[in-house]
Amino acid sequence: MTKKYYPEGGLLETRENLEYCKDAAGLQRAAETGAIVEARAVICDSAHNLIVDLGEVRGIIPREEGAIGISDGSVRDIAVISRVNKCVCFKVRRVYKNEAGRWEALLSRRIAQEECFNRYLYTLMPGDIIDAKVTHLEPFGAFVDVGCGIPSLIPIDAISISRISHPSDRFTVGQDIKAIIREVDCFSGRITLSHKELLGTWEENAQNFSAGDTVAGIIRSIESYGIFVELTPNLAGLAELREDVAVGQHASVYIKSLIPEKMKVKLIIIDSFDAHFRTPPLNYFLKSGNIGSWTYSPERCSKVIETVF
Repeated sequence: MTKKYYPEGGLLETRENLEYCKDAAGLQRAAETGAIVEARAVICDSAHNLIVDLGEVRGIIPREEGAIGISDGSVRDIAVISRVNKCVCFKVRRVYKNEAGRWEALLSRRIAQEECFNRYLYTLMPGDIIDAKVTHLEPFGAFVDVGCGIPSLIPIDAISISRISHPSDRFTVGQDIKAIIREVDCFSGRITLSHKELLGTWEENAQNFSAGDTVAGIIRSIESYGIFVELTPNLAGLAELREDVAVGQHASVYIKSLIPEKMKVKLIIIDSFDAHFRTPPLNYFLKSGNIGSWTYSPERCSKVIETVF
């Protein structure tokens, strides 16, 4: 089994994981090798123990083994309760027959998370690009799983250059995304993430458009001086005010000009309308490796927008 620590669900359908979960012998092999295994949690009982679907074996994750921080109260029980009907990762501590002669397995999600911290997350450096999975959306940001169910937050202002009113404008729960490490605090276990740096610079996005084109956009903001229309997650332009538009509407817009030295795109709104189109996959200009710094603005622009990791 791969040594990489994926967000929960990343191992579920792999051949190795299916072999481990097939029967008691497979789970015993997982216990002996120290493998991280995944399966679906089907019940959280009244004592907040998780029962895991392992076919002929009854898997049990005791409450205090449900997540790092449950035993000392620093993490609330909702972190365990909310896993019902979702994939959970765990280490197999013991496989045995109960008094009724049925196979049971004692499991620990906490130990899997501790290993993920020690062998993966604590080795990361600012600027490292990682895999993540969106788990929850709040007005202030997107919570993501960065490995073995360990949560981290991407603040709303770090999601994209184009302004959004809510993370749901960009992400959906369950979506696999890339993220970039801002900081790993080994003392608190807090991991700070960003995302906008992966979506391309002004020039990388603007090269897909030309003056005279009429293109699709989304109205993101209406200000006293104009209307901001998003062309891509990291590129927006400004159109003149008009009364028949609303934030969140789709639009067809005419590109009057692109001005790199001022980092501006001038637009005319041809039409605006309500629609619920399928959100296209995010286009990542960077997908792996490490970056020390990132500059969004063109070289000849007087205004500099950059991130230093």
